[in-house]
Amino acid sequence: MKKLRILILLVLGGMSASGQAQELDVNLQVRPRFEYRNGYKTLLPEGQEGTSQISQRSRLNFNYKQEDLTVKLTLQNTRTWGDVPTTAVADKNGVALFEAWAQYNFTPKWSARMGRQVLSYDNQRILGEQDWGQQAQSHDALTVSFHSEKNQLDLGGAYNSDAENTFQTPYKVANYKAMQYAWCHTTFDKIGASLLFLNTGYEYANTNAKLLVDYKQTFGTYVTYKAGKIDSNFWLYGQTGKSTDRQVSAWNAAANFAYNITEAFKAGLGYEFLSGKDTNDGSTVIKSFNPIFGTNHGFNGYMDYFYVGGGHLNNVGLQDASLKLNYNVNKWQFALIPHVFLSAADVITPVEKLDSYLGTEIDATFGYNFKKDIMVSGGYSQMFGSKTLEFLKAGDAGHTNNWAWMMVSVNPRIFSWKK
Repeated sequence: MKKLRILILLVLGGMSASGQAQELDVNLQVRPRFEYRNGYKTLLPEGQEGTSQISQRSRLNFNYKQEDLTVKLTLQNTRTWGDVPTTAVADKNGVALFEAWAQYNFTPKWSARMGRQVLSYDNQRILGEQDWGQQAQSHDALTVSFHSEKNQLDLGGAYNSDAENTFQTPYKVANYKAMQYAWCHTTFDKIGASLLFLNTGYEYANTNAKLLVDYKQTFGTYVTYKAGKIDSNFWLYGQTGKSTDRQVSAWNAAANFAYNITEAFKAGLGYEFLSGKDTNDGSTVIKSFNPIFGTNHGFNGYMDYFYVGGGHLNNVGLQDASLKLNYNVNKWQFALIPHVFLSAADVITPVEKLDSYLGTEIDATFGYNFKKDIMVSGGYSQMFGSKTLEFLKAGDAGHTNNWAWMMVSVNPRIFSWKK
């Protein structure tokens, strides 16, 4: 902490020499989370037992503003308690650069941002921060934005390499080689509407060991309607293009309707369809929708059986019918969310066609604002899987597959300065 204070004082000393208006804000986040995993992400295999662990995110955020220039720097460490001994001379994961960007406002409506940054849009189904993951998600990118009172347009792009090479070298990072996107949003009274076009190129080597990049396009719309006690949304996305020399043809649609029964109690119904591929389909076409960079933990159940960490990709797809009940009182927030899951395509074994029903998941969560800058949250989930889910993911559907967690998030502002 002493070194941090010296660093801040040196920065302030340099800034004080300038006659321009300046602001500096420094804040911390310490977020440990306990989890009991007993059939989390997949059905617990027969003969295996669940496990528990504590993970932690520690972040240091610097936010600096000088007239039309804004700079953000976020350093973070993610760890599992006990992943290094108490006398360790080095940390297993070290300190990572989560955000490091500079933004310049050319006019009150036009700006550009370059560097490591979060790309998060709409409900984060396609592009999101993935904040549940202790490491979260950020991109090395350049974005240009236009924003007026009711309209916004963002154009962005990225081009990736794994080193400063002197000749063509395979890109071995599990990431896209190049990416471009356009997102526009407008508001009409009670309706908000967005359009997204995302072009992602992944490198691969063909049969002649020649390095190629195939591009896949994800495009669609997200619409919200809020009026009085009604809160609803709808989205529709398609995917086309190519991936490792295979044609892509997939889609995703969802509709959600919620109603504020009282000031404290809200109830909602939702349905989502993500296209998939029959298990006996011999076509090379990729028919399974991929949410790409979405915050997938927030969709299709908190036990992360589907799409989180690559799970369920290039599979039979998913239908998710859900009920969401929220109750907020004083400093407490409660939620109960049952999901009924079905496959979107046929599940066929060598001897029979299985029922499309995959299982039912019950998610219960709570949050408590303990005091300023301290939030306590937790939850319990249970998956009642079917024989079809057992066939797709292996494991034992008859086992009690459940998951519980508790998290404390401490977010103090440790320094604020304005000139």
